[in-house]
Amino acid sequence: MLDRQLSMSLTQYEGLYDIVVTKDQLPREMNELIDFSFVYDERKDKYCHDKGRNVVHPIRMFKYLLLKNIYTLSDVGLVERAQVDMSFKYFLAMAPENDVIDPSLLAHFRRKRLKDTNLLDLLIGKRWRSLLKKA
Repeated sequence: MLDRQLSMSLTQYEGLYDIVVTKDQLPREMNELIDFSFVYDERKDKYCHDKGRNVVHPIRMFKYLLLKNIYTLSDVGLVERAQVDMSFKYFLAMAPENDVIDPSLLAHFRRKRLKDTNLLDLLIGKRWRSLLKKA
């Protein structure tokens, strides 16, 4: 079943993030400032929740594409960097020892799950609406 929230699995290496991913690194700041649960709400109708093979969580896929846009990387370049950059793995809520996705999943996610959704506009719009509600 596809959970609403994305959480990091427990690992003996989780403490590495506190050592190597400093509080001023953009991926860590984004994780602390932005509630990405809106991605699940926006995309839940695009997933079958009880049939088919396991999927990569839509929040994680959205975060992959957000990193791709921010750092101007190719799909392959993003996946290669995510394999070795601890700030990326932290942002993606992955255990340090976890494998990353195959780059072809990014194209599939864009084509089948996002369809013409402008990633940054969606993120910025959701963020501003949540800030206005709090004010």
